[in-house]
Formats: sequence, C-alpha cells, structure tokens
Amino acid sequence: MSLQTVLVDELRDLYSAENQLVKALPKMAKGVSSPKLKDLITTHLEETRGQVDRLKHIFEQLGKKPSGEVCKGMEGLVKEGEAQLQSDEEGAAKDVCIAGAALRVEHYEIAGYTAAIAVAKSLGQDEIVSLLSESLEEEEAAGQKVQAQAEPLLEEAASEGEEEEAEPAGRATKTVARRSAHRVSR
Repeated sequence: MSLQTVLVDELRDLYSAENQLVKALPKMAKGVSSPKLKDLITTHLEETRGQVDRLKHIFEQLGKKPSGEVCKGMEGLVKEGEAQLQSDEEGAAKDVCIAGAALRVEHYEIAGYTAAIAVAKSLGQDEIVSLLSESLEEEEAAGQKVQAQAEPLLEEAASEGEEEEAEPAGRATKTVARRSAHRVSR
C-alpha cells in the first residue's frame, strides 16, 4: 500500500465521520437543556459542514471520490451519544453526559486530522496540510469549548444530586432503581 493510498483512506474516514456528525449534531442540540451547550453544538454543526466542504475540495485536488469508507469509530461514538440522549437522566446531569459524548467525538476527530496531516506532510501536499490544519484547529477549539461548558454543568449536576439525596427515601429509592434498571437493559 502506498502512502498516497493511506492518505486517501484517512481522508475517506474523516469524510464519513464528518457526514455522520452532520446528521447527529442536530439531535444532540435538541436533546440538551443548557442554552449555552445547545448554541455550542449548533455552531459546531456549521463548522462541521465547512469541514465536509474542505474535504470535498481536497478530494477534487486528488482526483478521487470521497465515498467508499464508513468510519466505524465515529459510528460507535454516535451510538454512544444517542444512548445518552435516550437516558433517563434529566437537566444538568443529562447535559454532562452529552457533553462527555461530544468531547469523545472531538478527541477522535483530532486524532484523525492529526494522522491525515502527518501523511499529507510526508507527501509534500502543502495545500492539503493547510486545509486539514484549519479543520484540526476548529476541532481543538470545539473540544476546549465543550470542556469549558461542562465545568459549570458538573457543578449544577452535583447540586441537583444533593437535592435528590434530600428527597424522601421512597422516591429516591425508586429513582435509583429506575436508573439502574435502564443501565442494565442497555
């Protein structure tokens, strides 16, 4: 396998991953209660569409088709995110779960872009390196924003948890039993 083939495979994987996110991010935005997290996800959806366009441009430069690869890693991360959306958690706790899923996605994308950039550099593909670096910078910034947004949500979820502990014993026991049953059924 040539290094050029490796680059095309990496790019197809990224193209598949980004297209999966274009479909998944609106569901994530709809499922969060935090207006700031919703806005962050919606903004990143627009960036993701731009990343898809950049990848299309790269494929045009290479004279290759972008399709043919299904990113199994992103497929798994999207399924994990969907599970968080369907969980019984509510409020800040649910938003923390969704932010965690989003952060895993960002780290996966950062790894993919980093690998593709390294291969493109080895091939002397400076314009491709530049385009991929732009996407990498957006992914890194998105990861930092998700992490920053998760911190106040963690504090809010912790205080909600303290309030739950103060609930009457019967209600709290039912809540724990319901959550446990849901986790086991996954």
